[in-house]
Amino acid sequence: MASENPVNTALMKNMPAWKRNIKRVLSSWQLYVLILPGILYILVFSYFPMYGIQIAFKDFRPTKGIWGSEWVGLKHFIRFFKFPNFWQYIRNTVILSLYGIFTFPIGIVFSLLLNELPNQKFKKTVQMITYAPHFISTVVLCGMVLLFFSETNGFVNAIIEGLGFERIAFLEDVRYFRSLYIGSGVWQNLGWSTIIYLAALAGVSPELIEAARIDGANRLQIIIHINIPTIMPTIIIMFIMSFGSILSVGFEKIFLLQNALNLSVSQVLSTYTYEVGLINAQYSYSAAISLFNTVINITLLIIVNLIISKLSDISLW
Repeated sequence: MASENPVNTALMKNMPAWKRNIKRVLSSWQLYVLILPGILYILVFSYFPMYGIQIAFKDFRPTKGIWGSEWVGLKHFIRFFKFPNFWQYIRNTVILSLYGIFTFPIGIVFSLLLNELPNQKFKKTVQMITYAPHFISTVVLCGMVLLFFSETNGFVNAIIEGLGFERIAFLEDVRYFRSLYIGSGVWQNLGWSTIIYLAALAGVSPELIEAARIDGANRLQIIIHINIPTIMPTIIIMFIMSFGSILSVGFEKIFLLQNALNLSVSQVLSTYTYEVGLINAQYSYSAAISLFNTVINITLLIIVNLIISKLSDISLW
């Protein structure tokens, strides 16, 4: 590789920082063109809609528009805090999120086990089978859950009845809703998380593993002392990000599995926001609930990131 021109290097150092940045961008403008669609997507669908956050502090009327609607301050937030089912919806949301966090190690363990398979063909086959459900849409997934666990014609209840037990109303019994929700999520997303961790495991030095074997280390010791420390940064980042969405339980899946009999455990903040915002057209109230949700998530993300950064050298920022 040709060395840089000393004159150009000296000129770059003497330039103001903003001029140096512009020069770097212009020198590799092709790369920035490639990421331009992604930047535009984020701007259009994530940042531009933030303009509408102000309706959470207004009594929004579509006929008056955002600017013409009256400012009411924290009225809608106070209304939400005084809502009789406020703590029930918060509890339902948090419990479902914590259930998801508790299943977080499943992908790690499965990746470590899959990485130890000596037969590469079998390993790729298992990886493909576990990754395939990730491409199933949420609507199809919920349809499968409703079909498989139906009390009248579901094959799960057919097996239970064949073993001499009574059929179970999985979809109507509040005791089973959370297990069905989390279990189906693990089944669908296991392959995706496995790909992430297997990619991290690909960075493990073969020389390091060979040296450990020469020193007498068995497979379990290699996993504990080499593989896990290698993927620990990835594990920590994924763990922090999971805490950043603790109050953002997906609406679509819960709504499709929800019915009048399991409402006491399935009504969460996202479904309540849909109910008051789109069905009842209380736009300002629903915007206040969403903003409250976002603020809590950001706060938890910052706190967890701060705690982990104090305990280790790994953090999001």
